Amino acid sequence: MKPRIVQTTPFEDQQPGTSGLRKTVRTVRQPHYLENFVQSIFDAQPGHAGSTLVIGGDGRYYNREAIQIIVKMAAANGFGRLVIGRHGLLSTPAASHLIRKHRAFGGIILSASHNPGGPDGDFGLKYNIENGGPAPEKVTAAIFARSRAIEHYRMLDAPDLDLTGLAEHRLGETAIEVIDPVGDYAELMESLFDFERMHLQLSRARLSVRFDAMHAVTGPYALELIERRLGAPSGSVQRAEVLPDFGGHHPDPNLEHARALVRTMYADEAPDLGAASDGDGDRNMILGRGCFVTPSDSLAILAANASRVPGYARGLRGIARSMPTSQAADRVAAALEIPCFETPTGWKFFGNLLDAGHITLCGEESFGTGSDHVREKDGLWAVLFWLNLLAVMDQPVSRIMQQHWRRFGRDFYTRHDYENLALEPAMRLMEDLRARLASLEGERLGNREIHRADEFAYVDPVDGSESTRQGIRIRLTDGGRIILRLSGTGTAGATLRVYLESHEPRPSHQNQDPQAALADLIEDARSLANIESRTGRKTPSVIT
Repeated sequence: MKPRIVQTTPFEDQQPGTSGLRKTVRTVRQPHYLENFVQSIFDAQPGHAGSTLVIGGDGRYYNREAIQIIVKMAAANGFGRLVIGRHGLLSTPAASHLIRKHRAFGGIILSASHNPGGPDGDFGLKYNIENGGPAPEKVTAAIFARSRAIEHYRMLDAPDLDLTGLAEHRLGETAIEVIDPVGDYAELMESLFDFERMHLQLSRARLSVRFDAMHAVTGPYALELIERRLGAPSGSVQRAEVLPDFGGHHPDPNLEHARALVRTMYADEAPDLGAASDGDGDRNMILGRGCFVTPSDSLAILAANASRVPGYARGLRGIARSMPTSQAADRVAAALEIPCFETPTGWKFFGNLLDAGHITLCGEESFGTGSDHVREKDGLWAVLFWLNLLAVMDQPVSRIMQQHWRRFGRDFYTRHDYENLALEPAMRLMEDLRARLASLEGERLGNREIHRADEFAYVDPVDGSESTRQGIRIRLTDGGRIILRLSGTGTAGATLRVYLESHEPRPSHQNQDPQAALADLIEDARSLANIESRTGRKTPSVIT
């Protein structure tokens, strides 16, 4: 079976962002578009002949068709073995685990994460390297460079594979294994957490949980772990069926897009823990009875209590957080006398720190938390961590948070997203603010004073690589911060993200609503950046 060489011409828009290539379904389905990008991945990664490649996705529209194309191209390009999730499904953390377990050359994950699905929705492809983590910038730069010069791609002409059952196939010289997408991941979770204790509490109704899978890829994983292995009652996992359009909903686990779960958790007789995950299973939202745990607080609380969980009982080597994430984790690290690293947004920046053994836990304010068990953020892992803490501490989520704030102080925190902005005005807003940074130090901002204003740049402590223009920081003399950055995870227009935080050490002042506690800072930030006049928006699209 000889590969067919297909002539093609480059597309100019195939530059991967922080989470791979994300485009509309209509864009990806153009003739040669998907094939060009996949061939560019293979061309930019020499030495893959005879090696193993992991393939899977979040089940969104065009997932199965794209996998069939990738399989035939991988075989034509000389991969010796392909590992594919049944029905083409793999959560992103499960794919990371499989890459590491099988010592694969890498993996292709088909997902646009929390972006909408369906024929008019979004699609994404991400390449993960042999450590299981997202490709670093030097790799994505090489892929992009190749995509702009590509002249042909390689393809095998063969029937589509049956991905509906566990099976072994052969395509030319390539062995193909269709595996259970859940089993290996579930075993990994059992090695980290006290399943016996959680099962005792959940099966006897001493502890209750409600998990919203949002009709995304975590449905099968949550059913297996939460209901079958941990014994939670049937119905504890909701919207578990994986649908190509996510049921017409937005698979983003936040207060705006998981309203049904929020209503449940703020109602009478709410469960002890509420949680949701996103399209590909790497993000999480945590709720207690009548309370929301910000991702920044979640990272800090998990770190402060990690010794209560079997997989982390020996202690933490360090913590890392993305720059826009609140400084709550920094205070825990200082108390534990371990380092805390501040990185740019994008999970790939944690990879070197994890591989070098510098950190154990890491997280981002964008509902991502993880550890050294894989090289991706992991939504269900975070939910199981919280369940384990609740089973051990025998206290409600709200009480755990209040005790944490009394010890470390509370970092009031919020993120305001202005979505689908016209690109040019959004970029001009950032450029104008960038030009003013040097003159802002010492200026008054409402009732506060600006201590320092700069643009975050990062030098990787492991390999020395540099990342610049990673967000504008306005640091205040009282320890508060305003951060502005343009997001790269959407497929239409621009999203301006404004992050605001203020530290409150006084217990008597810690129970305010964050929007009320930060009201003056929110207005000061809007005024400083001239958001309304620049964008025409009086209010943000989403507040978290």
